[in-house]
Amino acid sequence: MNNLKKPQKKKVLLMGKSGSGKSSMRSIIFSNYVAKDVRRLGATIDVEHSTVKFLGSLILNLWDCGGQDAFTETYLTSQKSQTFSDVGVLIYVFDVESRSFEGSNPRDLLTYTAVVSALAEYSPSAHVFALVHKMDLVQNVFRDQVIQDRTLAIQEYSGVFGKRLKVYGTTIWDQSLYKAWGDIVKSLVPNLHIIDGYLHDLAKETSAEEIILFERATFLTVTNVTSELGECNPYSDRQERLSNVIKTFKHSLSKYTHSSTASHPFTEIAIKAPRFNLILARLTNNTYVLVILPPGDLEIELSRFNIMAAKDRFVELDIMGWAARDTEKLEGKSNGRIKDGR
Repeated sequence: MNNLKKPQKKKVLLMGKSGSGKSSMRSIIFSNYVAKDVRRLGATIDVEHSTVKFLGSLILNLWDCGGQDAFTETYLTSQKSQTFSDVGVLIYVFDVESRSFEGSNPRDLLTYTAVVSALAEYSPSAHVFALVHKMDLVQNVFRDQVIQDRTLAIQEYSGVFGKRLKVYGTTIWDQSLYKAWGDIVKSLVPNLHIIDGYLHDLAKETSAEEIILFERATFLTVTNVTSELGECNPYSDRQERLSNVIKTFKHSLSKYTHSSTASHPFTEIAIKAPRFNLILARLTNNTYVLVILPPGDLEIELSRFNIMAAKDRFVELDIMGWAARDTEKLEGKSNGRIKDGR
């Protein structure tokens, strides 16, 4: 068990042109800023290192790299090995309004090509995500076409990463940021199939339409399971909307109690509606679980019982940092069923 508790460090590079919005998005996701507060952030000088504990013993070693030309040149020359070795994820941010993206001298894309070439040399197995940022500055009717055009251009300049590159349009003013960062962090979480197995057990015992597992500090989605009825939900971005709503709720608590956002680890929120019940409950020290249920007082009480019964299993995974070496042992435990409170 002591070996299983050993922290797993994952190096994440956050790169892009100066002023593209890298530090703003990092502060919103990991430092509980709201969009209107990021205006006071200054430009990043050289590399700003931060360590973010995510899901127990999974530690993100985040390198926020200054995007000024002089710094970028240093990353690609004298600090090339230091910067691009042992990278788990590269997040490259493009400013959608940049005038250097296209034309006869697409400097943004040429710099990006140099970066992914260095990454291919030192960390060929890394995941690459490109964020076309500040999409709020583009009119709604043009956004899909802009993303499509930018995606094709970025893929063309991505070298060996072109086929597995993922591109997102983002802005700090809506839930699109949570969608992109949720997928980014999910790519670093090992053994998601074990977690999914436990969630499927919980969904079966509670007759849930959908269950979403959130990371506690960021409220990014770790994973979710959905029934056939839940698949009919027309809102494909509902998980990111919920992340945004819950973090806004925590900021409201902070505002009216004059305390920090982090000091509000609420235990449970329950909503009873004519067509459904919703429970958002603390599952472990590092996670919350959201369960969508059929309506009725009995259903919500039974679901509380089953969530409590499931905690021991999830706490064990949480202690292990979601990365047990004895995968078969855990898979065997996942075959057990949560006791029905009926």
